[in-house]
Amino acid sequence: MPHLAELNLAKLRHPKGDPRVAEFFDALDRVNATAERMPGFVWRLKDEGGNATDIPFGEASLVIANLTVWETPEALEKYVFQTVHTAFYRKRDQWFERMTGPQLVFWWIEPGHIPTLAEASARLDELAAKGPTERAFGWSDLKSAELWRTQRCA
Repeated sequence: MPHLAELNLAKLRHPKGDPRVAEFFDALDRVNATAERMPGFVWRLKDEGGNATDIPFGEASLVIANLTVWETPEALEKYVFQTVHTAFYRKRDQWFERMTGPQLVFWWIEPGHIPTLAEASARLDELAAKGPTERAFGWSDLKSAELWRTQRCA
């Protein structure tokens, strides 16, 4: 059974180290540790420090990427909408600017495959150019996912 890869981008309102985004960065280890303990979690992109916020994405220095792999859409949405992550998701407008175009993309991968940021970026570009396809899609295209419809924070 294929796994679900997910890329989610966010553009910080202020650079890392600015007190206006300190709450976000102070909670990051706890939120990431919650993900890693979730049933169905497979993998997430991280650097030596345990986070991905210092891994550059494109040319925009304030854009951070969250790249993860999950066994099922239900496992991912349970983490997103029914854990400590939800409280921080609700506060995202305090720390992140609204971006134009898609900033979230899903795609299916074979178990054992670890996606790269280049692969994820290409999937996001494909979603932006063509809309949802079998190769790049969003929450509404995951027929088995339900929590996002009722517990979505925006």
